[in-house]
Amino acid sequence: MDEYPLPALLAVLVVLLLLSAFFSMTETSMMAASRYRLRHLAGQGHRGARLAIDLLERTDKMLGVILLGNNLVNAAAATLVSIITIELFGEEEWALAAGTLFVTFVILVFSEITPKIIGAANADRLAVILAYLLWPMLRATYPLVWFINLFSTGILGVLRLKPGSNEAAGMSTEELRSVVLESSHFVPASHREILLNLFDLEHVTVADIMTPRGEIESIDIAAPMKEIAEKLATSFHTRLPVYEGEPGNIIGVVHLRRLLAGSISGILDHASLRADMAEPYFIPAETPVYSQLRFFRENRQRFGLVVDEYGELLGLVTIENIVEEIVGKFTTGMPGSDIACHWCEEGTALVDGSSSLREINRWLELDLPTGGPKTLNGLVVEHLRDIPVIGVGLRVGGIAMEIVQTEDRRVKTVKIYRPQVE
Repeated sequence: MDEYPLPALLAVLVVLLLLSAFFSMTETSMMAASRYRLRHLAGQGHRGARLAIDLLERTDKMLGVILLGNNLVNAAAATLVSIITIELFGEEEWALAAGTLFVTFVILVFSEITPKIIGAANADRLAVILAYLLWPMLRATYPLVWFINLFSTGILGVLRLKPGSNEAAGMSTEELRSVVLESSHFVPASHREILLNLFDLEHVTVADIMTPRGEIESIDIAAPMKEIAEKLATSFHTRLPVYEGEPGNIIGVVHLRRLLAGSISGILDHASLRADMAEPYFIPAETPVYSQLRFFRENRQRFGLVVDEYGELLGLVTIENIVEEIVGKFTTGMPGSDIACHWCEEGTALVDGSSSLREINRWLELDLPTGGPKTLNGLVVEHLRDIPVIGVGLRVGGIAMEIVQTEDRRVKTVKIYRPQVE
């Protein structure tokens, strides 16, 4: 090796180490790159992203050319270090051992760990660039890579293992939820909340978001027309259920806009009221919210009455209830309907008894049970099994509460105490 000067050998060694670093960084970058982001860039016409996706769809071929190049240059580097060691120190055993340790250290630090860390940290940016270099290499070495892969495929066959699909596995709902929660730097908090609400729709039924029966504003068909006219003029709603006999016996639904002119002019009577009533639309309580939203959209309806398995009226649901479940409460509507509860400095919260348990859990980050009653009033009454009395304290699901105000045998206001974090 006298014809090769030592500086030239050292220069070749540096080049081999750089090539090894390139292959190590390429392997990590290509495998760590987000396929969803690459597909997004490819959809926008990015050629490097399209090449990267094509390579990832041929993972065995891509890894074959990368590992082929990496092992070749590492072996060449180790051989070259041995030659340089012999040139400098002769064929002493200690010198050869020291040379082996040296090349192992250099390859590990400069050609493996460091470039792989760089590749992992910048995978999405590097993948679209490195794809331009990998494609020519793969085409040039394709016969050799194909031959090598024959042996690896044969070994997998002996072990009865099949290579998995090269397509990125689809994300589950919980995985998508985690992605949204971790996207705080890219997605505003209000948008994240909407996305998270969408994920919950498959677990939410109309009974979870309905207006309870006790809060339904309705018209008694047997009431005097003066009383009916006053209710039509003062109602905050555009549609009202009409019952006969008892509030649970709904016989129709009236649209206030159609009746308001007759009510003002004084020509509205019970016969015209019955003539303008639409047939009530009943919804089973366990209907998923998403299915109901789709039904509303396809049938151009906005209002439905929720009933249990025995046909008993439980409440009503509107398309606004479903939209609010997704985007949050609107700032318009009945006075006081847009007030959300929150923790005070003393660690307590005053909550309206008619509030939905799901909303309370969301507002106060609690875990009140939602499998039974849907409102706080219903939860308290079920737990006490008695008519609520002011000042009574109770604990539900480890959460302390105190009844502050009652009205007509119903819980009007409840004070909730923040659970102590252990």
